Amino acid sequence: MVLAHGAGQGMDSAFMTAFAEGLCARGARVGGLRVARFEFPYMQIMRSSGRRRPPDRQAELINAWQKTLALLADQDIAHQRLVIGGKSLGGRIASLLADQARVAALVCLGYPFHPPGKPTQTRTEHLRTLQTPTLICQGTRDPFGNQAEVQNYPLSSSIRLCWLDQADHSFRPRTGTGFTQAAHFGQAMSAIIEFINELSDGAENGSGRPESKAHGTPPKRPIP
Repeated sequence: MVLAHGAGQGMDSAFMTAFAEGLCARGARVGGLRVARFEFPYMQIMRSSGRRRPPDRQAELINAWQKTLALLADQDIAHQRLVIGGKSLGGRIASLLADQARVAALVCLGYPFHPPGKPTQTRTEHLRTLQTPTLICQGTRDPFGNQAEVQNYPLSSSIRLCWLDQADHSFRPRTGTGFTQAAHFGQAMSAIIEFINELSDGAENGSGRPESKAHGTPPKRPIP
């Protein structure tokens, strides 16, 4: 699995670290899972300069994803064994190239269906025809696309949604609801592992689903 970060924080944010480490820990349920992270060029510049920058243009973000996939191919990791995705921006850009890259699956952690407060500016056109098996973990009150909004979108049948009750874009619940962010993290991770396991079972049963297991121990360092 390869995960890219959201617009405002890098690959070592608390959110990204929790999912990378948590999914590796749960990976035994699918025969072993390695999780790698990488950063887009603008985030690398932010890290070295200490100054905030807006995300790169979409073409540059897609190119960064393609370079990362090429790096993995050079390490003899076939795209058919890869699950790609990430938080918000990282998952959205992954969704734009998933079909072309012919990866096993796509996982989005809080998909930005539209900018906050601008529900008519949707980013869903390509999701109508997406063929890659996809899991989107989404908070029911996410300002980038809440449950009431998303359930009316014409999404591809290849997409399934895992709803996190009362959660926002970072899976934080509303105060006093009885939910916790940690519990939502765990719910999302369990859904991801179950999703990957179903893909693996489908491949072994000859149903045409691509192989999605990734064997080995987690890498000590993220992909540069």
